[in-house]
Amino acid sequence: MPPMIQQKLMELLAQLDTLTWIVVLVNLTLIIFAKPLVTLASGHDNKESLQRLRVHVLQALNLAIMLGFVYWHFFASAEGQWGRTVLGILVLLYLAYLVTHLLGIWILRRYGKRKQIRGEWRWVETYQSRLLILVARIFVFVVTLISLVRMLGFESLMHTTGVLGFVGVFLALTQATWAPDLFSGLIMLQSDILEDGDVVRVKGSDQLYGMVFKTKMFHTELLDIVGNHRVLIRNAALRDKVIHNLSKFASARGLRERLNFKIGYATAPVKVREMLEAAWQKVLDAQVEGIESQFPLEIGLHETGDHAVEWSVFYYTKQPDRLPAIRQELNEIFFKTSLEYGISLATPLTHTVDLHTSAIQEG
Repeated sequence: MPPMIQQKLMELLAQLDTLTWIVVLVNLTLIIFAKPLVTLASGHDNKESLQRLRVHVLQALNLAIMLGFVYWHFFASAEGQWGRTVLGILVLLYLAYLVTHLLGIWILRRYGKRKQIRGEWRWVETYQSRLLILVARIFVFVVTLISLVRMLGFESLMHTTGVLGFVGVFLALTQATWAPDLFSGLIMLQSDILEDGDVVRVKGSDQLYGMVFKTKMFHTELLDIVGNHRVLIRNAALRDKVIHNLSKFASARGLRERLNFKIGYATAPVKVREMLEAAWQKVLDAQVEGIESQFPLEIGLHETGDHAVEWSVFYYTKQPDRLPAIRQELNEIFFKTSLEYGISLATPLTHTVDLHTSAIQEG
């Protein structure tokens, strides 16, 4: 390197004070270790595309702050006032986001609940954690807004209250959009009707059978177990539907489920019971996963219809997330057994004629 360039570089480095070195080193460290830090702070929300976006945003913000701080240090003049203002706003927004995120993590660890979902331990929100996170976000938002207003030059009381009043009016005009979902989410967390990892059946136009992935501020994410995809439902809309929580059992035996079979009247009840018991024995021999085999089989006559008798077989399970797979396995075993016994599971079509009544009408 030429001596002149070395001398110029040494002069520039000599102008850097301790604060500038600290800012540069801290931001360089955050840029280098952005990926492990984002992974650590993100918890279970580990989608690759979202993680990559967060890493890039964190690196870009730290690079902008570092370069802006160095620029301000060397070119701090009256003409550079706008540059210092932009740098200050950028640092303020960055710190507000960082403080909000760190407070959310701390509150969730302190007042949340640790739960195992599909073999993975993670922290889930409770009513206390959600409420405290909401209060913390409001506090950080108000402090950030006031600081931003003062940085932009609105130092007089009239200007400051005018800006804050505008924000208040905006929130009041839009409260019909966000307030019902916000408070519905708090109500659901308070009542413990839904928790992350619970398997639910939601009644609606299309019956949804899924697992609660996460109850967020304005919507709830459900994992459709049958279709294997995520479903977003507004919290207010979810509260208006009939929700069957299959994970909250009424007894220690577990969830009581049943299979229904429509068999014609020509088949004797004794033979039907014999076939159902034989099929259940095959279920026990196959050791179908999720079946509480220690409890005896329950067979009941559910309904006597116009064309067939509907028989019900009751069983218990403590794995409601496997219900579709369990039903498929059981239906196949019962169907094969019915073929062995010569019993048709198809609903017969019958037509009964009352000869006595017909003779009277003809006479």
